[in-house]
Amino acid sequence: MLLWLLLLLLLMLLLLLLLLPTFTLLGQQISLEARLLWLANLQHRVAWRVLCWAAAWQQRRLEQTTLCVEESQQQALTWCLQRAWGPRCSSKGSTDMNTFRNRLPLTNPSQAPEEENVAHLPPPISNQYSGEASLQATLLGLVALNKAYPEVLAPGGTACVTPTSPWPSPLPWPGSVLSWARPPGAKDTEALLLVALRSPGLRALEAGTAVELLDVFSGLEVKGEELAEAIAAGNTGAPLPKRAAELREALKQGSRGLALRLWPQLRVVVTLDAGGQAEAVAALGALWCQGLAFFSPAYAASGGVVGLNLWPEQPHGLYLLHPGAPFIELLPIKEETQEETAPTFLLTEAQRGKEYELVLTDHISLTRCRLGDVVQVVGAYNKCPVVRFMYRLDQTLSVRGEMTGEKMFSEALAQAVGQWPGAKLLDHGCVESSILNSSDGSAPHYEVFVELRGLRNLSEGNRDKLDHCLQEASPHYKSLRFRGSVGPARVHLVGPGAFQALRAALSSCPSASFPPSMPRVLRHRHLAQLLQRKVVS
Repeated sequence: MLLWLLLLLLLMLLLLLLLLPTFTLLGQQISLEARLLWLANLQHRVAWRVLCWAAAWQQRRLEQTTLCVEESQQQALTWCLQRAWGPRCSSKGSTDMNTFRNRLPLTNPSQAPEEENVAHLPPPISNQYSGEASLQATLLGLVALNKAYPEVLAPGGTACVTPTSPWPSPLPWPGSVLSWARPPGAKDTEALLLVALRSPGLRALEAGTAVELLDVFSGLEVKGEELAEAIAAGNTGAPLPKRAAELREALKQGSRGLALRLWPQLRVVVTLDAGGQAEAVAALGALWCQGLAFFSPAYAASGGVVGLNLWPEQPHGLYLLHPGAPFIELLPIKEETQEETAPTFLLTEAQRGKEYELVLTDHISLTRCRLGDVVQVVGAYNKCPVVRFMYRLDQTLSVRGEMTGEKMFSEALAQAVGQWPGAKLLDHGCVESSILNSSDGSAPHYEVFVELRGLRNLSEGNRDKLDHCLQEASPHYKSLRFRGSVGPARVHLVGPGAFQALRAALSSCPSASFPPSMPRVLRHRHLAQLLQRKVVS
């Protein structure tokens, strides 16, 4: 890594030296401002050429590893074991899969994901990753994004509005030259948003995750006037009263299509997929980011990047499972459950159309962890599976032995909200009644908290629709409801900012992971009570 960065820097210096005479000649004829602009454009062109060269080299590496998947996975396994157990593990037979599975039994995901699951996962070092997979996801993702949406990465064309980046691998250079680094002094979301709002020519809007971007737009509507005054006064640069007036006018017209009113040339929103993001993407697409494409360069877990997205034009994220480190196995899924003794598959053994739970092993903790993330194989890239994220097994509700999984519940909730006139779902969370001691002698049930746009009050008829949709989706749940063993789901409307407060509470936990996987089932009373205190209807 260090060697190729040095080579890139040397190449840039050589190009600048070659162009120095031309620059000196131009300096005698044009103003200082024009010279600075010319130099900035030159730096951008050189940096982009260098990045394309590095991406081409990583593309060749990816072709090699995905054609020789067995060898690539064996090397990844050996690398993990050598880093943890020392070079002696490379002796004959020490990295055989049977030996590996015997030495490292599967670790089950925690049933309390919002605070405790990171005890089972490799601890994150920072909000970005090291390793070839993360570097390939960043370099190849940038090139693919520029190919799918020309000029989005032109000078001044991108802005990140969150402290975290959607690109898994840090690029101090050429990222700073290409304007992917944060502006100087902008260390929080509000400062980053202010910088973005001053630039009407943005073509790509970036955020760490979709739920973070949801919070950004919600905050923009609350603090819109304050931000407009800062832009007009020039708190972060020259005063821009005309731009401040444009911001005020855009906000007056409401949430729907706000991003395109603020940035008419905007083409794509870039966020990192990390589980639990689909609802936020749907809300953004229906309201603030209506008419825009979404792109996630990678699928990430606490242990590292597990999937690369090489297809920005696809409306739903498709990910190539990387055959390198961290080491990935696939556990077959049967009816949203998994057998404890079921053998895991390697990447070459994946079957198209089948669903698998991801199993991850890396060198940091050497924990062979079942992530709980379920993917479906939809194709292949050379000999590696291409997958689509489906749901998470640890986000399951059960009060009487029934198994209401994340996918089933989300579909039922979406169907119910579709019957609530004018309502748009922004976020939701579920709690089993025993967590809140809310049964009061009645049958156990689900407590459901929702944040909506377009609906300020929930009638009893609307609340009942969710329970009807759940019964249609699950015969087992319907049978329990018919016998009275399970009570009707209780739906509560929470006020704006309730789930933002929940995310703040989750991120303040010392064991909080990156990227933040948004829990839909809360299993800790104080977190459930946080939402309970925000109920408005």
